[in-house]
Amino acid sequence: MMMMQEPPAAVAMLPLPTAESTGDELFRMGLLYSTGQGGAPLDYVSAHMLFNLAAMRGSVEAKVYRKELSQEMASDEVAEAQRQARQWLAHG
Repeated sequence: MMMMQEPPAAVAMLPLPTAESTGDELFRMGLLYSTGQGGAPLDYVSAHMLFNLAAMRGSVEAKVYRKELSQEMASDEVAEAQRQARQWLAHG
């Protein structure tokens, strides 16, 4: 019988964006994913999505980071990040 491993505590503690998240909060979440810090996996698609949402909520820094990050990503990854942001907005 295989035992299920629990995720590391840091992963369980990752902040998730909510409908009430401010631009600054979304920007900080994007930083975690863009750098792989704070227990977050290094995930450019999630980081781009969060920077995109943060920019929509007024974060000027997020616009800069989103542009820089998109230059490191494949076009299909950017498209996926944009799709996820639209989906989050529709369901958020």
